[in-house]
Amino acid sequence: MADAPETNVLQSVIAQVEKVDNGKKGLPPVHLWEPDYCGDIGLRIARDGQWYYDNSPIGRKKIVRLFSTILRHDEDGEHYLVTPVEKIRIEIEDAPFIATLLHVRCEGRDQVLRFETNVGDFTEAGPDHDLRFDIDPQSQEPSPYIHVRARLDALICRPVFYELVELAVVEGEAFGVWSHGVFFPIASADVVRDAQ
Repeated sequence: MADAPETNVLQSVIAQVEKVDNGKKGLPPVHLWEPDYCGDIGLRIARDGQWYYDNSPIGRKKIVRLFSTILRHDEDGEHYLVTPVEKIRIEIEDAPFIATLLHVRCEGRDQVLRFETNVGDFTEAGPDHDLRFDIDPQSQEPSPYIHVRARLDALICRPVFYELVELAVVEGEAFGVWSHGVFFPIASADVVRDAQ
């Protein structure tokens, strides 16, 4: 039985990514590539960071890592895997990455918060990498994010969020954290006072 067209496209993308990667350091220049759109072949990233193809989990970490390096969030609001010759839509349930570890240097206003994602990216919160805390209007549950690169964010996992709360201080009317000289508010200081 012949492979489905979607499987052939996926195999082609894997081959293209491996060719582009070829052991090089750094990320491929996906912002420069404008290939033809190849459609949607059933790729999805769940809210917990698990990648799926045709509703089956992608278990090979190397493939997930390779795919993560060619992920692009375009101005049309959609996410795509992009190679020099293919552009495939990928469904993202929340954010494409999960921030799973936090490394802290220094303290106070000199503090630097460095996040590691589930796909091996590192990013430091600061002027070029915002931390944001979206509040669900219904449940009032916070969803914390760190900007990783080029309109791609990581959802901060719950244990890392709790670490951030432990590091947070009150500055004026806000409760938040410092990183690279930037203060990122988590909540109003009134919320913290009311909880005490």
